[in-house]
Amino acid sequence: MVDTVTKEKRHEIMSKIRAKNTKIEIRVRLWLHHNGVRYRKNCKGIIGNPDIAIKKYKIAIFINGCFWHGHWNCKISHVPKSQSEFWEKKIEKNRARDERIRQELIGSGWNVFVLWECQINANFENVMQELLAKIQLIKKQRRSAG
Repeated sequence: MVDTVTKEKRHEIMSKIRAKNTKIEIRVRLWLHHNGVRYRKNCKGIIGNPDIAIKKYKIAIFINGCFWHGHWNCKISHVPKSQSEFWEKKIEKNRARDERIRQELIGSGWNVFVLWECQINANFENVMQELLAKIQLIKKQRRSAG
C-alpha cells in the first residue's frame, strides 16, 4: 500500500509519537501509586532508563509499545509495507538493544519486568495484579535477607 500523505506530513505525524509519558505508562504509574508502590520514572541513572524503577529493591519496569519494540506474535507488531527494509532493521535493532539492556540489568542484580502494550490493553487489571504480587514478593525477600 502506498503512503497517502506527503513525506513532510508523515515526518510531522511520526515526530509527535512520544518516547515517555505515554498514556499506557501514565495508566500503569497511577495504578501502582494508588496501590502503594513508590517508584522513580524514566530513571537516567540506571542502565536503559527504565520507565519505572524501584531502586531500593532493584526493580526495573519497561512498558513497551508492541510496534516499536517488535513484540513477537502480536497483532499490533507488524512491519509496514512501505520502506519495509528500513523498518525491519530498525525494529530488529530495538529488539537487540532491549535484550542487551535486560541482560545487563539482570547481571547487575536487577529484577526486570517488561509490560507489553497489547497485554496491558487486553487485560490491564490482571497484568497489574500479577506485577504487584511480584513486586511484593521481591520486597519480602529483600527484607528477610537484609
